[in-house]
Amino acid sequence: MFHVLSQCLSSPTATLSQARQAHALILKLNLFSDTHLTTTLLSLYANTHSLSTPQLSLTLSSHLPHPTLFSFSSLIQAFARSSHFPHVLTAFSHLAPRGLVSDAFLLPTTIKSCAILRALNQGQQVHAFALASGFVLDSIVASSLIQMYLKCDRIVDARKLFDRMPERDVVVWSAMIAGYSRLGLVDEARGLFGEMRSCGVEPNLVTWNGMLVGLGNNGLYDEAVGMFRVMLLEGFLPDGSTVSCVLPSVGCLEDVVMGSQVHGYGIKQGLLCDKFVVSAMLDMYGKCGCVKEMSRVFDEVEEVEIGSLNAFLTGLSRNGMVDSALEVFNRLKDQKMELNVVTWTSVIASCSQNGKDFEALELFRDMQAYGVEPNAVTIPSLIPACGNISALTHGKEIHCFSLRKGIFDDVYVGSALIDMYAKCGRIQLARRCFNNMLAPNLVSWNAVMSGYAMHGKAKETMEMFHMMQQSGQKPDSITFTCVLSACAQNGLTEEGWHYYNSMSKEHGIEPKMEHYACMVTLLSRVGKLEEAYSIIKEMPFEPDACVWGALLSSCRVHNNLSLGEIAAEKLFPLEPANPGNYVLLSNIYASKGLWDEENRIREMMKSKGLRKNPGYSWIEVGHKVHMLLAGDQSHPQMKDILEKLDKLNMEMKKSGYLPKTNFVLQDVEEQDKEQILCGHSEKLAVVLGLLNTSPGQPLQVIKNLRICDDCHAVIKAISRLEGREIYIRDTNRFHHMKDGVCSCGDFW
Repeated sequence: MFHVLSQCLSSPTATLSQARQAHALILKLNLFSDTHLTTTLLSLYANTHSLSTPQLSLTLSSHLPHPTLFSFSSLIQAFARSSHFPHVLTAFSHLAPRGLVSDAFLLPTTIKSCAILRALNQGQQVHAFALASGFVLDSIVASSLIQMYLKCDRIVDARKLFDRMPERDVVVWSAMIAGYSRLGLVDEARGLFGEMRSCGVEPNLVTWNGMLVGLGNNGLYDEAVGMFRVMLLEGFLPDGSTVSCVLPSVGCLEDVVMGSQVHGYGIKQGLLCDKFVVSAMLDMYGKCGCVKEMSRVFDEVEEVEIGSLNAFLTGLSRNGMVDSALEVFNRLKDQKMELNVVTWTSVIASCSQNGKDFEALELFRDMQAYGVEPNAVTIPSLIPACGNISALTHGKEIHCFSLRKGIFDDVYVGSALIDMYAKCGRIQLARRCFNNMLAPNLVSWNAVMSGYAMHGKAKETMEMFHMMQQSGQKPDSITFTCVLSACAQNGLTEEGWHYYNSMSKEHGIEPKMEHYACMVTLLSRVGKLEEAYSIIKEMPFEPDACVWGALLSSCRVHNNLSLGEIAAEKLFPLEPANPGNYVLLSNIYASKGLWDEENRIREMMKSKGLRKNPGYSWIEVGHKVHMLLAGDQSHPQMKDILEKLDKLNMEMKKSGYLPKTNFVLQDVEEQDKEQILCGHSEKLAVVLGLLNTSPGQPLQVIKNLRICDDCHAVIKAISRLEGREIYIRDTNRFHHMKDGVCSCGDFW
């Protein structure tokens, strides 16, 4: 019977049910005092993944009549194999009370459990025991302690232990180098790597991989790829981990040639069966813009793994192929593939970043319906969608969700909420979110300053800038874009020059393209177009469409034909498919009465097949976001909208309003041009709001293009006639219209 029980318990195929039957038989036959049987029984219980049996093993071990170190060692090793790391530490703590002393063989397992759990206090206690017993001199024990301290971010303690070791093998050196790399201490890792070789210890693959990860994670992509080449020259054969470590750097450098070579090596060595290699390969091709190669790698995967899917979806999204990403996502979802929070977040972010804001909100609802819990990355990915379409109600619901889930304190969630409220016209709520943040970072400061600038509130923007400096937070180039933009919108020339000059002199930040564009807009706003043109000519690099576009827009406002033609001449080759530039120049010709030139521009647009981009506007009414398209008649309330708009037009004409038909580029009769102007999406959205909200209630409309002069004049007049505050957010700024006056001062 004893022999049968022993064989049953030692069998690798023994089940939990069999273990319980054997346990009952041991008790019945009074064999519990047999150390071998009970030790085997304990190990079998510990190996199971049931939640109750590890605790049962500990309970049984406390009742052993004659416990031995072997009994507890078997139990601890079984716990470790089954990833029951808290039970490893509990079992280890039972040794001393039972009069047992650990050996060097048991310590690494216990220390590793401390590292995984980041249980620093228990790890230090084990370290103290290792010192007292002399086991700290064992290289495996010392290496385990070093890795435990590194895992707990105690780099100083790890280095002290490292320096005291009489002999250090490649494992210890590699652990220390990897620790420095993980914590971003690249100089220390690099120095230790050189010291290691000078001590006659040659690096192994683990050492090289640690260096590659450290260099890549700290933005030293060229050095990482260079080290990979050195590694090859020295005769090392990269394994799957090496390939996975170097490919992110290759992708960030967009080095397709190197990426293809690594891909070829991976195929030759049979590494593409490694899921981590496949994910890294997909990520690399995605960053390099090689969608065809990325798709080929994905299609050749025999069984799609979640990491590979996430990398593929991210790659498609990065290259603007959001429809393809959605198609793949929906296909695998329909095939019942278990999609994790990273997958859902990736496709939500893809929609949010590529103009599919309604789809992003729908995906968020589906995600919760599928039982996938959103995290602190999902929420900042989703919130911009609410801001993009001014879905304030949805934004507030997501804000409440983040509060319920306890993730509002995440600085990126808070920053996204600031941006959302600002874009939804609620700058006071944006500021309140900022004030409630425990430790705002640079992103948070920039978000609130961007919000103020968007609303044309220069004073508040500058106040936030000085508050940020007083807090000790250093500005970056985005900060100055916010401040200069606010100055530009308010014509604050003196202040604008002050901040512009302080960038390089006081903060060591060289002006970028967007800063020059802000200065061009600022000078143009106050009529200093020649000075703005001088800045462009003195730029240290070639101006892009952003800069020339700022000048052309200003020339349209000031009817400056000569500079307008110069700006347009530069813009046409830079943005050959952008009809807006042709429209602006055409408007300048029309305002000067140069009809032949205006017709020439129209014909040029026709010959190039260019049409004015369709205008869309969004307005939230009754917890629903309505999207209206210019000239579209499909909205169920369109008849009422047009009737109301006709009445308003009649009232405005009595007050001297004349439709600005020069903004209609179609070759039609004047009366038809007026009808086309009536169909502009922002007018339709405003009237929809008038029909469906209480008198006096503010309205907010989002426009996907720059608001035209005629719509601007009409909506200003509507704000006076209807006694409404109307907020229009176009691609340039917020227009706050009240009593027939706009906050932009009719310059945008």
